[in-house]
Amino acid sequence: MPRRTLMAPAIGALSLSIALAACGGSDEGTGEEADGEVTLTVATFNDFGYTDELFDRYEAEHPGVTIVHNRAATSNDARANFFSKLGSGGLADIEAVEVDWVPEIMEYSDLLADLSDPELEGRWLDWKVESATDADGRLIGYGTDVGPQSVCYRADLFAEAGLPTDREEVAALLEGDWDTYFEVGHTYVEATGNPWFDTGGGPYQAMVNQIAAAYEDPETNEIIVADNAEVRAAYDQALTEGETLSANLGQWGDDWRAGIANGAFATMLCPGWMLGVIEGNAADVEGWDIANVFPGGGGNWGGSYLTVPGSGANVEAAQDLAAWLTSPEAQLEAFANVGAFPSQPETYDSVELLESTNDYFNDAPIGEILIDRANAVTVAPYKGPNYFAINDALHQAITRVEDGSQSAEESWEQFLSDVETLN
Repeated sequence: MPRRTLMAPAIGALSLSIALAACGGSDEGTGEEADGEVTLTVATFNDFGYTDELFDRYEAEHPGVTIVHNRAATSNDARANFFSKLGSGGLADIEAVEVDWVPEIMEYSDLLADLSDPELEGRWLDWKVESATDADGRLIGYGTDVGPQSVCYRADLFAEAGLPTDREEVAALLEGDWDTYFEVGHTYVEATGNPWFDTGGGPYQAMVNQIAAAYEDPETNEIIVADNAEVRAAYDQALTEGETLSANLGQWGDDWRAGIANGAFATMLCPGWMLGVIEGNAADVEGWDIANVFPGGGGNWGGSYLTVPGSGANVEAAQDLAAWLTSPEAQLEAFANVGAFPSQPETYDSVELLESTNDYFNDAPIGEILIDRANAVTVAPYKGPNYFAINDALHQAITRVEDGSQSAEESWEQFLSDVETLN
């Protein structure tokens, strides 16, 4: 894939200077350095599990280094900031990026530092490294987490519906394809009158992550979504079932966050990193649990990298910190903090992971569950340079149906029209 120099005006609406949400402290990317001291800015989003204590430990081990952590509220905020500043400067010394942006980033990979290091070979899953390696063989990101998925559920709400609550029994109940998941949902709704899942976007995203090539041709990057029957079937099923089963609460909104706590829905499709999101929004709620099962067998949602902008003032020091943060030891700590499942295979045999439990999720053996869920993933979906834009447009289409502004067919037609502008 050809790379081209990125100037801020070249990306339309993203050319606006968009500040990261909840930022504070020193300016990003200034890399203040004086008298042998260096300030490194680290920009993440949502919750990577990187605590103040973790950064304090690095500072103690590296005298003269001060770390400023800026965290965006959502990945969309972080993405807008990243692309608006990549060509013009002003990014943090270390920028976290989501896996779904990486195909776009590869077009401008020469603006990021090459993080290749023979001493780190074999640290990450092979596919994790391949996804972040450009056409010239430059590694532009160190892998943080991956997102093997399971089913999180409210055991207390299951009990009210007369459904089993033990996680092994729940896994047996939900074992099967998507029809099974929705059929159990109808049983729940009939018993309680309450929604089964949060939004149609959840099942849709999980289903599309099980399609080998959903939006673009792997050989040519030609956009094929308009003629992809699998995508249309996933869209239709998510919305048709959602008419009865969905709480119509778009993810990441305030109502959705409140719904996690107030029982607005009984299940969520959960990659490991979602565990921290649930606990963070419902800390005082008892009843959330997790079952070692996923509709259709297995699926991965999400995962991220740490990149180092090549224009930064402290590239070498930033690379050292990025390598430290993505070490097996640090990623095990991030997993313990928020459930971000490591992309470092060395951790999969570790006692820390194998014996890891989660008190909040009823002492679930979370390490074993997510290792099993990772091993169940059989499809690594192809994501081309337009993946993020197409997927975002599809989720907007689902939102328009759920908020009642368009019918499913009208919204699909608008989606196709939106996608045509990408050609």
